[in-house]
Amino acid sequence: MRIDIVTILPQLMESPFADSIMKRALEAGHAELHFHNPRDYSRDKHKKVDDYQFGGGAGMVMQVEPLALLLDELKNERDYDEIIYMTPDGERFDQRMANFYSQKENIIIICGHYKGIDERIREHYVTREVSIGDFVISGGELAATVFCDAVIRLIPGVLNDETSALTDSFQDDLLAPPVYTRPAEFRGWKVPDVLLSGNFKKIEEWRHDRALEKTRLRRPDLLEREIENNSEKNAK
Repeated sequence: MRIDIVTILPQLMESPFADSIMKRALEAGHAELHFHNPRDYSRDKHKKVDDYQFGGGAGMVMQVEPLALLLDELKNERDYDEIIYMTPDGERFDQRMANFYSQKENIIIICGHYKGIDERIREHYVTREVSIGDFVISGGELAATVFCDAVIRLIPGVLNDETSALTDSFQDDLLAPPVYTRPAEFRGWKVPDVLLSGNFKKIEEWRHDRALEKTRLRRPDLLEREIENNSEKNAK
């Protein structure tokens, strides 16, 4: 997978990918990250990439020309499965979306700043707009980092245990069940007996029941979504 990231602050994103799972994934060639700065495409002598809004209003807007020139160059080099703009008013990012993009080959992610990007980029280049939540942060870099981490870790070969990602929270619309490790007893706090039984059928049943219970208590909306999805499948 290749991800091209359009950002005026590439240094902000480099650190999270220089350690741990993401570092190994990049070094092993499971994924490629390439950063592109719109300032390199600015015709302004000061490499300015923002300007005031037409019609007035607080906040600057990222200009159309530097972004368009950068995106044109990238698109001339290869075909892209998606051009994503990270924005608070985009579609909510979730595990299903992460699963979907982990199977793609080439993606562009645009990181906005200030009041956002000129609407013409959204109209003529962006194919999907994505949000990591109903809140506003200083720029799209942190949101893009979250997106990339969630997607790359799902690529086969990235995790040491390939079944690990399949048991994460939100797979199958359930939160993950409780987990325990040694010692089996600490300060009188005991690990559930079923986990020590060696009966893997009962262990899996226990885990599913606990996941269902946790989801019902903390995120009942996930169960409602699963019911809706099943109803749609049955109606087809």
